[in-house]
Parts: sequence; structure tokens; C-alpha cells
Amino acid sequence: MKKPLRLHTFQVGTPPKRGEGLRIATTRHPPRGIPRERWRQEARFDCWLSVLAPSRELLARTPRERFDEAAVRQRFFAAYEREMQQTEPRQAIALLAALAQRTPISVGCFCSDESRCTRSRLKRLIEKAAVVD
Repeated sequence: MKKPLRLHTFQVGTPPKRGEGLRIATTRHPPRGIPRERWRQEARFDCWLSVLAPSRELLARTPRERFDEAAVRQRFFAAYEREMQQTEPRQAIALLAALAQRTPISVGCFCSDESRCTRSRLKRLIEKAAVVD
């Protein structure tokens, strides 16, 4: 029988919540102006794993000013999920799925609205990887 995942999401920069465990930022770029040695204290995450962020190319071709449009978001998220099927992201997702079966982890991004953020999609991909495992 599979163990339930201890998997959460968070917004980078917010204070940790009880039970979130290891907080992994999955953004393309780290927070600006915060040195690496102060990420945990000031940006409030434990490590940064950019391989799970949308590619620079995907971000560049997605019109930010039109992201409120459902069709634009759907294309963006579909492209993001395709990117996550590449070898390195897929392996990182499998690793996080295995970790979340053993210890609490959280994946985070800067977005304030999780429903419009890649972390919600990433969480689903990790959950899916745990089922396949």
C-alpha cells in the first residue's frame, strides 16, 4: 500500500507553516537582492530547484498582459506540463514524489494565486508520479 504524500505548496517569501517540511522554491530565478546564504531567513525557503520552473522560452512567449485570458493560461500550463516530461524535470519530479512519501516537503513559487501558478500543476505532477511509482 502506498504511503500518503506529505506534499504542500507555498508562496515564496511567506513564513513557513507547521508541517510544510523542506520548502523548495521552483522558480526560474531566485529572489532578487537576497544573497543565497539568506534565502532561508529572508526568502523563506530551504533550497531552489529551477529545473522545475517554466523555461525562459515559455515565459518569453507567454503574454503576461493576457494571462487573465483562460485560453492563454491553458496554453501556458499545457506547455509547462510538456516541459516537465523532459528527462531532468521528470527525474526531479520522481525524486520529490519519493521524498514526499517519507517526509514533508513543499513546492513554491512567487505567485499569490496558486490556481494561476505552476506550483499547483507541479503538485499534481508529483502526485501522479507517486501513483505510478
